[in-house]
Amino acid sequence: MNGAPLKIAVIAGEVSGDLLGADLIAALKRIHDGPVELVGVGGEGLQAEGLRSLFDFSELSIMGITQVLSRLPKLFGLIRRTTAEIIAARPDILLIIDSPDFTHRVAKRVRTALPDLPVVDYVCPSVWAWKEYRAERMLAYVDHVLAVLPFEPATMQRLNGPTTTYVGHRLTADPALLETRRLRAGRRPGNGTILLLPGSRSSEIQKLLPHFEVAVSELVARNGPMRFILPTMRHKEGLVRELTAKWAITPEIVVGAEAKWKAFVEADAAMAASGTVILELALADVPVVSAYKVDWIMRLLTSGIKTWTGALPNLIADYAVVPEYLNDVVRGASLARWMERLSADTYQLKAMKEGYELIWQRMQTEKPPGEYAAEILLDVLKNKKPGRF
Repeated sequence: MNGAPLKIAVIAGEVSGDLLGADLIAALKRIHDGPVELVGVGGEGLQAEGLRSLFDFSELSIMGITQVLSRLPKLFGLIRRTTAEIIAARPDILLIIDSPDFTHRVAKRVRTALPDLPVVDYVCPSVWAWKEYRAERMLAYVDHVLAVLPFEPATMQRLNGPTTTYVGHRLTADPALLETRRLRAGRRPGNGTILLLPGSRSSEIQKLLPHFEVAVSELVARNGPMRFILPTMRHKEGLVRELTAKWAITPEIVVGAEAKWKAFVEADAAMAASGTVILELALADVPVVSAYKVDWIMRLLTSGIKTWTGALPNLIADYAVVPEYLNDVVRGASLARWMERLSADTYQLKAMKEGYELIWQRMQTEKPPGEYAAEILLDVLKNKKPGRF
């Protein structure tokens, strides 16, 4: 491959996918001797690696069936545009990253037009949770899946999906998380600091903050003065301040990644919206209880969900490490009592810490995730097109 130019089409639909893509491309540039050209869709991370995104990828940040349905016309327009641009670019390989409602639709169309183009999917779709049939259907347009959760290769094999390799999760190599984990090592509970993490989307924040308010009031009534920190992002700060303005006990609202990690270091325990942040907290060794409320259409579809838990740490450990509350059973008073148990030297805290250590061990890889993923991408390309370089 020495000196050969490499054109990669990449599609990332959210910030998390953009970070994964940027990490992979940076590693690939270190491995591959020739120039690397990027085409496709991404955010700041991929743009820093040389991508000129076809459009602002925030247009793809949709969640929940109601949001998808309301934006279908625009979504299909972006799918057609992205597909046409990639076909015209004639890349050497297509890398799709998460956001399957968008990326997989593009991949199917591109594969139809360019049947010999290798396609790699970074982040396994949640076939372990619902719509298991998607795994086998992916064989038609995906050559290799790069999994970020250790149980996913076995699941894909069971469901007759494409070849899948666990490359590791970016969080296990994240410098801020590793530093947080180091600072928390040997830490004893008892400073009375609770984290409130109501999610990153407006709908999540609006649904969960009223329950968090009840939990905060309950905790203070039962235990006296306590400290509550609510990390958020700059573009959600106004909403968070508006929704907490009339609370009897106002939390400390902090903004940005640096402030968030500092809060992680200082916290005894956290109540958080179900999602990647639950895994962040587990890997950073912060005790947590998960809560989530979905929209009404998703409630109608819950019978189709196959997984026994929505908390990633539980799926990795294969038992209930993190307590979770969903929809109508979300109660501020329940969250408050868990915060009491997890912010003191209790059996519940010890059991959770034991689970966290198991999760940490199961998520380790010999190489950093980005490097491992980049090596597989090049391998797929080499095997798909022997002698190309």
